[in-house]
Amino acid sequence: MGESPVRAVSAESGAAPFPGWLAYPAVQGLRDLDVALGRFLVRQAPQAPETAVRLAVLCSARLAQGHPCLDMAQLCRHWHTELPEDWRVEAGGHRPAWLPPDPDACRSALMAAAFVGDGAGEEPLVLHAHRLYLARYWRAAARIRAGIAARLSSPAAESENAASARSWLDRVFTPGDGALDWQKIACANALLHDFCIITGGPGTGKTTTVVRLLAVLQGLAQERGLTRGLRICLAAPTGKAAARLSESIAGRLDELRHRADTALQAAMERIPAEVVTLHRLLGSRPDTRRLVYHAGHPLDLDVLVVDEASMMDIEMMDATLAALPESARLVLLGDRDQLASVEAGAVLGELCARAPQGHYRPDHCERLRAFCGQAPGARWQDEEGTPLDQGVVMLRHSHRFDENSGIGRFAAAVNTQDTAAVAALYDQPLPGLRFLPLQGTSGSGAPAHWLEDAGVLGPSGYPALFRTVQDAMPSVDAARPAWDRWARSVLECQARFQVLCALRTGPWGVEGLNRLIESRLRALGRIAPDAGPWYLGRPILVTRNQPGLGLANGDIGVVLNLPDPRHAGQRVLRAAFAGSGEGRVRWVSPARLSDIETVYALTVHKSQGSEFDHVVLVLPERPGPLLTRELLYTGATRARESLVLVLPGSPALLDEAVRHATHRAGGIWDPDA
Repeated sequence: MGESPVRAVSAESGAAPFPGWLAYPAVQGLRDLDVALGRFLVRQAPQAPETAVRLAVLCSARLAQGHPCLDMAQLCRHWHTELPEDWRVEAGGHRPAWLPPDPDACRSALMAAAFVGDGAGEEPLVLHAHRLYLARYWRAAARIRAGIAARLSSPAAESENAASARSWLDRVFTPGDGALDWQKIACANALLHDFCIITGGPGTGKTTTVVRLLAVLQGLAQERGLTRGLRICLAAPTGKAAARLSESIAGRLDELRHRADTALQAAMERIPAEVVTLHRLLGSRPDTRRLVYHAGHPLDLDVLVVDEASMMDIEMMDATLAALPESARLVLLGDRDQLASVEAGAVLGELCARAPQGHYRPDHCERLRAFCGQAPGARWQDEEGTPLDQGVVMLRHSHRFDENSGIGRFAAAVNTQDTAAVAALYDQPLPGLRFLPLQGTSGSGAPAHWLEDAGVLGPSGYPALFRTVQDAMPSVDAARPAWDRWARSVLECQARFQVLCALRTGPWGVEGLNRLIESRLRALGRIAPDAGPWYLGRPILVTRNQPGLGLANGDIGVVLNLPDPRHAGQRVLRAAFAGSGEGRVRWVSPARLSDIETVYALTVHKSQGSEFDHVVLVLPERPGPLLTRELLYTGATRARESLVLVLPGSPALLDEAVRHATHRAGGIWDPDA
């Protein structure tokens, strides 16, 4: 491949000169869409340097890897890993002749191309500093920055009355032992602006904090004479995350209710119980990018809380901010260290990048002290702290994992990339943590004893699900509430145990493991030998939003049965899903379900927003781009009580995963960095 163009036939414009790599696309790492963009740019700007075209195509290809832009400084430093494989072997294995030696030379090539602009015009690509964006993502990032900055610069209604705020905060928080209460500080901080982020690891109390915040907000609104109360909406990126937040909020409200006075009780009554997906909130329409709610038709609410915000990609964050009224408050909850969104951007990670160090300005700390009686000390303060720093609070104490918890220690070691600590835990695991090396074992081979060793087929594993299905099934003449209670018990049992993995395909991916586990359950007699695909006890995952059924991507159900209304004494198969509201169940006929898959094994990406008592985390057999620190951390922290790490390949892969951190090209908040 070289700079010389060759002649290729284009259906759109007849004969058109394309470089060889565009005329005969077979470049690893490029999609047909990326090549099509390159051809379009060559037709529109035939005089553009080929270097500029290649960089534009790379920018497009980066989207498939979650990068909203192309970082040319990174590209020039690490071209041997950053470039598609076919492009790395040009010129006898030396640096490709077309790739300039530094970002400035890349910029010069791009500035000579008519299809690159500064964002003010209609050019399809935008160049800013050493980053190249598709214009759509540049504009989305710019709107996100402007929307957040506007909310940070305007004081919230509650920020004017520190005495009332402190009184309400003292109502919802018990007196502490003198230690810094980051939950209380987070609540106080959220009263000062119309934008805030509450971040923290598992068990740090993000949901507890936001429930208390909402109670305080409603209480202060009552004091201001707002008799209807604030219009609050709770949302999450997926159906599973929404269901879990709904359950968590109900539990936190029960805890708070035990010590609430009359005024607090009244405020708590105005906290909504229902949690919706962001797609449902914004009014997504099938097969179109248009939404019902947008800047020209905003949502009718005062406060929006979004849980699991690490799953929000750049376009979803842009759409959410656009749909909010200017006066509405946005509260984001999430773990900055979890896997980022599947789509482009690591929005929460970027916004919380400086959270561990605080960077609170001294004057901001004094305002916090006036509101809640506490403030971050000198180690968290910074005279040069940015406005964004003042809107972010990181919760730092886990109430789920104590210092002797194997899961907590492992997650902390992975998160800090402490390979020595991970190796020590591998040699001497703590309670709740176990490693199962299987080097040389076939994932699809019989008799698959590792399933028993890992607990997948043990008393707490999937046999427990089938025991609950069979042992608790009501009699055929039982009333409907009895069947709902049975379904709830089965769904709760299903949510206690889960196999997680990094991959979708292969013997150690979702597809292979689902087949393996299902076949072993059949061999054990848990599934009837002659049962078809819709069998009693089958756990299923919804893989696409189905609004007509009230189901969202990520919802998990179990195939059960109900009395057949047409034939007395007989039963008919139905899929049971948790409904909105305590104890409610949604029953759906299998004939109405589409885009469903069995879910004995679930990818770590799909598990975000979920928690299980027991998790078996199966790593790949060999290294790959998906095996990262973030995946390992996210998978491990789905477990509450026990975690088994299954290692089909060399245990050295564990060390490699810890070292391999994901770095997405950013620029969402600080494009000049």
